[in-house]
Amino acid sequence: MSLNLEDIFLQEEDIPDEYALHEQIDQREYLSNGEMKAWNGPVNEVFSPICVKTKDGLQRKRIGSFPVCTEKESQEALDAAVAAYDNGRGQWPTMSVADRITCVENFTHKMIEQKDIVVKLIMWEIGKSYTDSVKEFDRTVEYIYATIDALKDIDRQSSGFTIEQGIIAQIRRSPLGVVLCMGPFNYPLNETFTTLIPALIMGNTLLFKPPKHGTLLHYPLLEAFRSSFPQGVVNTIYGRGNNIVPGLMQSGKINVLTLIGSSRVADELKKLHPKVNRLRAILGLDAKNAAIITKDADLDLAVSETLLGALSFNGQRCTAIKIVYVHRSLAQEFLKRLSAEVAKLKYGMPWEKGVALTPLPEVGKPAYLESCIADAIANGAKVVNEHGGETLESFVYPAIVYPVNHAMKLYREEQFGPIIPVVPFDDLEEPIEYLIGSPHGQQVSIFSNNASVVSSLIDPLVNQVSRVNINCQCQRGPDVFPFTGRKDSAEGTLSVVDALRSFSIRSLVATKFTDSNKKLFNEIVSENESNFLSTKYIF
Repeated sequence: MSLNLEDIFLQEEDIPDEYALHEQIDQREYLSNGEMKAWNGPVNEVFSPICVKTKDGLQRKRIGSFPVCTEKESQEALDAAVAAYDNGRGQWPTMSVADRITCVENFTHKMIEQKDIVVKLIMWEIGKSYTDSVKEFDRTVEYIYATIDALKDIDRQSSGFTIEQGIIAQIRRSPLGVVLCMGPFNYPLNETFTTLIPALIMGNTLLFKPPKHGTLLHYPLLEAFRSSFPQGVVNTIYGRGNNIVPGLMQSGKINVLTLIGSSRVADELKKLHPKVNRLRAILGLDAKNAAIITKDADLDLAVSETLLGALSFNGQRCTAIKIVYVHRSLAQEFLKRLSAEVAKLKYGMPWEKGVALTPLPEVGKPAYLESCIADAIANGAKVVNEHGGETLESFVYPAIVYPVNHAMKLYREEQFGPIIPVVPFDDLEEPIEYLIGSPHGQQVSIFSNNASVVSSLIDPLVNQVSRVNINCQCQRGPDVFPFTGRKDSAEGTLSVVDALRSFSIRSLVATKFTDSNKKLFNEIVSENESNFLSTKYIF
């Protein structure tokens, strides 16, 4: 196979018109306290992972810029969120569930109007294929509507009264306070909104910091946030995270930290809060999911699922398969078939139909991946597929590395890129011990058609990871399934229903079951004087 990576990059005039960014997005405003505030200070230049051919060689295409605000602006945004929550007495936290749902529905309608530009910015900012960028937007909208339906169900179940041991009570869910929301670059819209939307719809107020890669795509949505929610409910903060976030945490005014990123950053931020017992954390963190291919596996299935699991969006997913244990008796045939399938993958620009491998958004990622491969080779491994690891600017061709052992970075570190480390094993105890010793505990994939073998792996591994996948890749969905992890991989559970619970707390109003109290409750309910103590039924 000939691999001329230079050919995948185009001159700017050759970019198809329907996918081109005809104007750069230079953002000079941010949302704070219900206003789009002008910014005249420093900005961060945004360069796409998509390079263009110029007379000076390949250069990342500039697509815009966004504000680099200071601690002053972030503190003002925090004050706005605190004021909007008003110790739980604000308009938003005391609003009825039905009215909050209406606000979120209005926002979603306005969000859909911005679909074309948001999808295009996902593609240009992080190099995700156009097809997958469309899927990310559509899945996010579906998630919002599923969240609305789930909240309706919860509210309907809570609309009645419970009588126990002479006490009558109504039990509902109430908000937690001010939420600091920070999303990831790999799913900058979808995974951000899987925390932001449930936090918002449950009555919390928000500080939202977009990811470093994937900031501009949120800009077209700021007006929708501003016009759909009360003043100060949604506030955006921009700037260097290590400059603006520590002060927010040290203030003690953040009630919930939600972060999808690294466990190291999460640990550091939590320690800054003056009263950690008052801080709830909902975190999606590191993962190094393993695949275990037993001698009883359907090899064709194992290869196809490993390929998808390891290389979808260039392996830049927390749910990606990042290390493969294969029984030594199948290892050579597995490597041969996997190499052949990798060679069939289309690589190129994100707008190309059927493209599977695209440029990487992180500037330092190609060099890091090269260092991982070099380290593996120095410790006895080889790159077994043709052209594996070849790099040009922002593009890295997938590398299958074998045999990987405990001395290598690829054995321990989450590579978050298109490298497939493969480890041979003789005894099933070997991959089990690897997962026991790993600091990560999100998911595992088991490939076997032997029921007794599968059973022998399920029972120990469900106590090491949060999801065991049988004869299929690791994955997040469906969104109604719980999504979490053990050890350093997560804190809290994210799914449509679980996220609503994570961003709220059960509260109740109770009284003794006497005639006078029954009369009092009936009067409050019949006059609709309370949004909490209510029997209104949402359809």
